[in-house]
Amino acid sequence: MKPGAWRLALRIARRDALRAKGRSALVIAMVALPVLGVTGADVFFRSATLEPAERVVRTMGQADGQLELIDRGASVKQAPDPGDHSYLAVNPKYETKDGAAPQYTPEQQRSRDTEPARLARELLPPGSTLLTDSPGPDTAASSTEGLLTTRTSEADLTDPVWHGRLDVIEGSAPTNDQQAAVTREFLNRSGLRIGDRTTVRGLESTPFTITAVVEYPGDLKSTELVTRPGTLIGKLPGSSGSSGSSGRDTAGATRWLVKLPAGATLDWAKVTELNGYGFVLASRSVILHPPARADVPYYVEMDRIHGESGTALLDRTYVVILATVVGMALLEIVLLAGPAFAVGARRSRRQLGLLAAAGGDRANVRAVVLGGGIVLGLTGAALGLGLGVVLVALLRTRAEEYSGARFGHFNLQPLDLLGVLLVGLVTGLLAAIVPAVQASRQDVVSALTGRDSLKPPSRKLALLGLLMLGAGSALALVGATSGFSSRTLAVLGGSLLAELGMVVLAPYLVGLFGKLGRWLPLGPRLALRDSVRHRGRTAPAVAAVMAAVAGSVAVNVYLASYDEQYRREYVAAGPPGAVILGTGYGTGTETKLLPRMRDTVERSITALGPRADVSHVDYKGDCQDGSPCGYIQVMPPKERRCPVFDRDTDDPVEPGEIKRVMSTDPRCQISERRGSQYGDLTAGDANLLRNLYGVTDPAAGQALTAGKAVVFDPRYFEDGKVVLRYSEPITIGADGVRTKPKNIETTVDAVLAPSAMPAPGQLVISPDTATRLGFTTRPAGSVWLPGTAPSDGDQQKADGALAKLTDRTVLSVERGYQSKAGLVGLGLAGFAGLVALGAAGIATGLAAADSQRDLTTLAAVGAEPRIRRSLSGFQCGVIAAMGTLLGAVCGLLPAVALRKVQGLAADYPGISPEELADKSSVVLPWPTIAATVVVLPLLAAALAALLTRSRISLLRRTG
Repeated sequence: MKPGAWRLALRIARRDALRAKGRSALVIAMVALPVLGVTGADVFFRSATLEPAERVVRTMGQADGQLELIDRGASVKQAPDPGDHSYLAVNPKYETKDGAAPQYTPEQQRSRDTEPARLARELLPPGSTLLTDSPGPDTAASSTEGLLTTRTSEADLTDPVWHGRLDVIEGSAPTNDQQAAVTREFLNRSGLRIGDRTTVRGLESTPFTITAVVEYPGDLKSTELVTRPGTLIGKLPGSSGSSGSSGRDTAGATRWLVKLPAGATLDWAKVTELNGYGFVLASRSVILHPPARADVPYYVEMDRIHGESGTALLDRTYVVILATVVGMALLEIVLLAGPAFAVGARRSRRQLGLLAAAGGDRANVRAVVLGGGIVLGLTGAALGLGLGVVLVALLRTRAEEYSGARFGHFNLQPLDLLGVLLVGLVTGLLAAIVPAVQASRQDVVSALTGRDSLKPPSRKLALLGLLMLGAGSALALVGATSGFSSRTLAVLGGSLLAELGMVVLAPYLVGLFGKLGRWLPLGPRLALRDSVRHRGRTAPAVAAVMAAVAGSVAVNVYLASYDEQYRREYVAAGPPGAVILGTGYGTGTETKLLPRMRDTVERSITALGPRADVSHVDYKGDCQDGSPCGYIQVMPPKERRCPVFDRDTDDPVEPGEIKRVMSTDPRCQISERRGSQYGDLTAGDANLLRNLYGVTDPAAGQALTAGKAVVFDPRYFEDGKVVLRYSEPITIGADGVRTKPKNIETTVDAVLAPSAMPAPGQLVISPDTATRLGFTTRPAGSVWLPGTAPSDGDQQKADGALAKLTDRTVLSVERGYQSKAGLVGLGLAGFAGLVALGAAGIATGLAAADSQRDLTTLAAVGAEPRIRRSLSGFQCGVIAAMGTLLGAVCGLLPAVALRKVQGLAADYPGISPEELADKSSVVLPWPTIAATVVVLPLLAAALAALLTRSRISLLRRTG
């Protein structure tokens, strides 16, 4: 066609769009909504992705570099930007065998012998300044309700070097030793405000006055207390010393900000030099001007390690899922918008007939309908594009707070936005293709007289659709389960091909549905007959409903399967309703507070029943507050152990051999999921067996009292015995060599008792038995098992009371697996139902327009006015019923394929068959599917009958 003909077609399309404002608005909205979502996601992603200069500021503020000692005596290979631990460290003391002395390089030996800050000053350019940047430990600070767990750090916020790394956003920076700054999250959680005072546990005599609110632009959700240098970290209980009051004495620090004198620089050569001494250096100049990839040893090493096992980007699981969802969504938009263009083409039938009668060929007729797709698609894409940009701009602050990081800058990429615009345009064109072809093939005389030219369905087309359906299903499933070719293309292409095959099959299937009319009453029979006679308008309508229902079913099947996976993988911490009190990581302070914590819980929650006290079992030390301790482990019998983890020598084993054994030896494919927070070996009495493990057999309690152990997994039990392996604490000699502790194994008389939840490798003994074996015990917590689980209000009451004692309390109530997929699935099903109702409504309007002559005939022979209502209702119900049935079938394929993709991605050496089956399980939510198939057509029929006028306008018959 010539450009002039296209201009004419676009003018006609624009006029028709303005004339049918309701239909045009519907199509524009269908195109605009996904474009809006994609635009918003693109702008958000681009804005949240930092440029190198922005990453530098987030890392080191206004400094010239950030220097960190990874390990004294080590050497390092790092990326130009070592953020996110992009480095590899090697220390000879960890590489020795059989007690041999480690072989250090001169640089590594100097790193071992020289104090870190002094070594850093010697290696950096003369005149460099070091500012301590070492974070402090987590501790507890006072709040309005008790204690709050918080991070700690020290910084002189009056120094502009911190700007961009740690910013003061409210108040004024601390200027004396009694002042502190806190993050916004600290204020929100503590209930404090600027001007209030907070005390740190262990330093109650020196409270801090909050003078400022600070934020890390890259971590808005952090809870942190920031004081001036030398006022907090070195004074905390267990600290090895102060870092100095001036902030310049880095004697105990391992990370610093580096300020260079004028004219000095930190280039890549200086970075690699520092790497030899165990330092990692993030240099401003190197990050902004990185070296070639081949010149970076870290990249060379990573390419060697991952070169053969790396996975192509297009085969990554999340890419497969995202591409499938986006592709199916675009197809649904095309199928949903198709009937709207069909409505326009049918209502412009006479106009298009006149165009053909005046000499226009089929290309001209197609161009008019396709012009509607161009006009409406471009308008919808432009509207969605503009709204997406505006929404991200308006919601920028909330989006940053939700993601936990500030944008680098508001980033609009013209090429990205142009691509999104083209997607909207192509979507409108694709939706108009089928109506355009149908309009170009209509008989001119029939179009001018308003008569339909009825044709039987093509068997060849039906066979093609059947082949597409079968081939698409096979491609999606085979690609998902075997990794055939690219998994993304296989799953996406197969799912699209199968749904398009069902669309091609729709006219033939509509004819098959028509054979059900002989068993239906008069009203539904007329509606079904009308739908079969006018397959040209019925098939697009059915495809539209099918697309909406397929999306709903696919999402619900996927969510139900995912929820079932989580349900199977969930491991309870105790029997249903158990109230479990612990001490977190078990510092000495919490252990001393445990009696008061128990009393607090029993006062806050009534009718708890008998209490079971739990004790940790230790060997040569208790591991509290960083103290050394031995290691105790419950072991299966020798013949049941995985050979990879039970080796007698330290000789290296090839990774391929480890993978082979883990993949083939059933002893290595065991699930070790457990729910108890108290570790492998605990000490207690019969109440502990009942309250924590659900064991009510009196024989187990009697055996425990008699000095026997109680084991819960038959894999660890053999001939009335269970094996305990223990070893002494690891020590490091003066020469830096780690001593390899000798493992000692002993057998203990035991009984087997089935527990209420999985407890592999867990064992309970009495305190007397622990003493007899040479072990020690320390309090770890308590467990109650009331008749009914405490209410959420009771638990909150207990939590509030415990917060006044300690911030590390772990109080939980075992309430079983809590699913949220039901509400999400219901919401998605409701949304898809509304879309399907809209598609059915469009189809009903088209059917009503085509059925006007039949209604006129009925009125002429004396039919009651309500016949129009009933016929419209049945027409809508018939179309919705056919669409929901086909959609329910189509929706299963992408959901099943995506679940198989996830199962394939989760298959790693050593995974148990049960875990692998859980990750690829498929569950069909029959109630939701049944409600969609049954309720949706009934609702569509009822709404169509209610919203249709009863009055029939008589028309003059032409011809």
